[in-house]
Amino acid sequence: MFNLRISSAVATFFCILTSGNTAIALENVRFGTDWLAEADHGGFYQAIVDGTYARYGLSVDIVQGGPGTRNRALLLADKLDFYLGTHQEQLEAVEQNIPLVDVAAFYQKNAQVLLTHPGNGVDGFADLAKLPTIFMTQGGYGAYFQWMKANFSGFRDEQFRPYNFSPALFLANTNSAQQGLVTSEPYEIKEATGVDPQIFLLADAGYRPYATTITVQRKRIETNPDQVQRFVDASIEGWYNYLYGDNSAANALIKKTNPDMTDGQIAYALDKLKSYGIVDSGDAIGHGIGCMTAERYKQFADDLVRVRLLKPDVDYSKAFDTRFSCKGVGLDLKTRL
Repeated sequence: MFNLRISSAVATFFCILTSGNTAIALENVRFGTDWLAEADHGGFYQAIVDGTYARYGLSVDIVQGGPGTRNRALLLADKLDFYLGTHQEQLEAVEQNIPLVDVAAFYQKNAQVLLTHPGNGVDGFADLAKLPTIFMTQGGYGAYFQWMKANFSGFRDEQFRPYNFSPALFLANTNSAQQGLVTSEPYEIKEATGVDPQIFLLADAGYRPYATTITVQRKRIETNPDQVQRFVDASIEGWYNYLYGDNSAANALIKKTNPDMTDGQIAYALDKLKSYGIVDSGDAIGHGIGCMTAERYKQFADDLVRVRLLKPDVDYSKAFDTRFSCKGVGLDLKTRL
């Protein structure tokens, strides 16, 4: 696995002052993602290649996630400074008294989807209950499927079958559904079969956790809030530039970091990020990408309590800090790009 190491050199290039030959001293930070390099992380790679992180005084090394990696544990062990987490993961951390805090949410809509074969009688999200089989991970079964059972009639535990990150079982069973991300699995299935699967985005059915959150240790907020703010702001600008500007250099770096990534997959993912409003929708429209609100956090915490995935006495407010987002950073970029 290739962990990004060239970012510091790239960033340093951009920090040379025109007055004299002295380089600005950049703060080195390590940022662990949740998966291998992909368009879903595009804004962060963009902020490296276009010098945005350097302009904010940061030299950022991106450490890929992926099979077998433990980036969240590395954050807790002070081996990483920032981590790309999830809303539910963070609420569970608070329940376990783990001192982690979300400071921004780059996915206003969770990208989780359920996929079906076209023409099998599933015309809406509730119709998924008709299917005898849904392939999903154990984590999906313990999270969004419990929400589905609580909010729609007909879903039952007997539908669960393990998903092993291959579409083979789903493709062999036309009377089934499969979990995925809107940015990846539909593309993989279309490439294999020539047919687009039906896509049901859980967020559009009412499942509303944030995703792609920036997570830090609480002590970092207490000791270096300025660095946290600069990382969030630079990442926001990176996402605007990636979605609406020239992202060719960022995509080249993504492919260099993850050689299995293709131009077709990147183009597909970027299109879905835009068309489904994964990043730039909801509160992000008026307050900027990355916006995270206490009201939204509470709504999902209440949902988890209702389906008994979170204890009612957990102080959900310890899971997040809204001081670093929703400030309108980058909105001017969107109008100019």
